[in-house]
Amino acid sequence: MLQAVADMELSESYGKVDVPRQLVIKKDASSISDAVGKVGLKLPLVAKPLVADGSEKSHELSLAYDKYSLQKLEPPLVLQEFVNHGGVMFKVFIVGEAIKVVRRFSLPNVSMWEVLKNAGIYRFPRVSHAAASADDADLDPCVAELPPRPLLERLAKELRRRLGLRLFNLDIIREYGTRDRYYVIDINYFPGYGKMPEYEHIFTDFLLGLVQSKYKKRTTY
Repeated sequence: MLQAVADMELSESYGKVDVPRQLVIKKDASSISDAVGKVGLKLPLVAKPLVADGSEKSHELSLAYDKYSLQKLEPPLVLQEFVNHGGVMFKVFIVGEAIKVVRRFSLPNVSMWEVLKNAGIYRFPRVSHAAASADDADLDPCVAELPPRPLLERLAKELRRRLGLRLFNLDIIREYGTRDRYYVIDINYFPGYGKMPEYEHIFTDFLLGLVQSKYKKRTTY
């Protein structure tokens, strides 16, 4: 689904949207290092399981600092180049035409010195769960500022068209040190909406709208 974002040609008037360079590994952990070297991915790398069964393991992230430790990972998984983003991500919930954004704490910035100093795989349990809300935290305004609404509306509209989805969410980060360079790092279809503000009201309106639209279509024949 992230490829749909990479293929977009959105206007950059409100910011540039991209996806991190990534690689899908389906099997054979021993070949990961060679595969990473072949496509030229830069360390550190975020490893995400391809399992989507709602288990704790499916939400576990790993950060790999050196290529020799990559064989310790467990395919199937996705490897993404890590982008510094100030330790905050934006979870964008989309319900039909409605859009809600919340801040979540995320992985901290990684300096080049840390990349050279550290080795191995660092595992992180569920990073962006509801308890990790950053909406009320005392954050650097440059990190906490939400992505522009027009940018999110255009992105959501184009993804609805390309993916055929009306219930999904996006995990978006802003590259640290920039104001308008954004990356979509994950897309989830029919996510848990219990974390979304005003969930009941928005979801009820969405379902009523579907029923009313279907009824109008019937009455026109």
